Formats: sequence, structure tokens, C-alpha cells
Amino acid sequence: MILIADGGSTKADWIALDENKEQLFKVRTGGLNPAVVPVEVLRARILEADEFSENLDAVTQIFFYGAGCGTKTPIQLLTNILSEIFLFAEISVNEDMIAAVYSATLEPGIVCILGTGSNSCYFDGESMHMQVPSLGYVLMDEASGNYFGKRLIRDYFYGLMPKYMVEKFENEFELDPDAIKTNLYMEQNPNMYLASFAKFMFDFKDEKYVRRLMKKGFEKFFKYRILPYQLNSDTPIYFIGSIAHYFREILDDVADKNGLVITDVIQRPIDNLLEYHKQNIN
Repeated sequence: MILIADGGSTKADWIALDENKEQLFKVRTGGLNPAVVPVEVLRARILEADEFSENLDAVTQIFFYGAGCGTKTPIQLLTNILSEIFLFAEISVNEDMIAAVYSATLEPGIVCILGTGSNSCYFDGESMHMQVPSLGYVLMDEASGNYFGKRLIRDYFYGLMPKYMVEKFENEFELDPDAIKTNLYMEQNPNMYLASFAKFMFDFKDEKYVRRLMKKGFEKFFKYRILPYQLNSDTPIYFIGSIAHYFREILDDVADKNGLVITDVIQRPIDNLLEYHKQNIN
């Protein structure tokens, strides 16, 4: 059995293939970002899937692509955990940007992620090149779920959120200051916690306040994560993630103002990633 995983901070999508590359099952677990999730939680989230516990010894290969897997330490950590669980599997762990590239294109282009976090790279047709490393939700992650979550919370407390949205915001989230500070500074996965607020924007995606918020976030993403590549106007640009999917119109407007065109937006990369591996697994 072969397992292919697209592991984000909020959730991880897995697909299992048999020896003939036919799909056996698809399952979703909790987020598996080794940079922010403790080892015992990573292990528990994998083992909570019945499909895995019933097939531990049958897995021969694992291709895992995940948030937080861009440096040696978290890659080794997750590799060790997977090796302990799937004893007979050959394991490959890579960062989520590589999965984004494989799901978007095999030709040269810019590939971007707008999920719980955000990132971008230039793919030259063979290798991935990044202008700057991702330093996560505290310092970077422009236009990501946690970026917009921060701004919604801040605007609420500063009185900048429109009054007609405030009541729904209060009904949907626990906004006691002590509860927020506990989640941010004492609990696990603060980036995931912040990103959970971003879903609020989907209910008001046509409102002026939300559109302005999205536009500013996308403008920052283009400034720091796309324009430094100094690409030609005809360079293909691909986006991965639900934020890009649901706010495609605003994303297109920002691209147009920079003389660029977005080639495609892929909400969930796992299916495209599956097709890539079907063609490339020996």
C-alpha cells in the first residue's frame, strides 16, 4: 500500500493506493505541522484514523508533503514518527511547497500557497527556488488564514469592524480577552487558532469591509512573495488554497494592477498530487 499525504497545519489529507495504483481510500486527519504540533499529538492524530490502524503493516511507501517541513529538524522528526508507526514503509517527507508545485504544473512558473499559512516559490521546470525562507505566522504568512484571523480580532477590539458584523462575530467566537490570550500564548497551534477566525470572512465575502481587508492582504503577498522574483508578465502564476479559491476575483484584480495574470487556482491539491504520483511512482 502507498500513502500520499498533503499535510497542513489545520488538516492533513491522505490517499491510499494499492500496488496497481488504484485508490483504496481517502482520509483526513488533524493538522501535522511538526514545527508547532508536539510529537505526542502528531502521533495521536495519525493513529486516530481507523484506516491506518487496520493497515499499519501493509504500507510500503509514504510520500508526505507538509507545512513546517522545510528544514532538516522537522523533516527528521516527522520521518521518525512515521517510521515508528509504519514499520515496513519507505518514507519521504518534503515541504508543502513541493506538493503545491506537483499539483499545479510541471512547467516553469510561480506557485503560491494561501492556507493556514502562506508561501511562494519559482519552479523552473526541474527545481524549486524560494527568495526567502518562511518564518511562520509571527513574522510572515501574508494573506494567510492566520494573517486575516489576526486582523479580524484586532479590528473587533479596536472598534474597526462594521457594527452589522459585530453581533455575528460575537456569536460565532469566544472573545473573552483571557480566552484569546490563553489560546495564543499557552495552548498548542496558535497559528491554527488564528486561522479559525478567517472562515468568518466567507460569510461576508461581498461586503466592502471584507473586500478591503482581503485586498490589502493580497497586495502585501504580491509585494513580498511574488514581485521580488522579477517575473515576466507572461509567467504562469498558480495559487493553492481555499482563501485564493473563494476570493479569486480580488486576487485577479491585485494581479492585474501589477501587470500579471493568475493562471489557475486549486482549492485542494491532493487530487492533483495523486495524479502526479500515479505517473511517477515506480
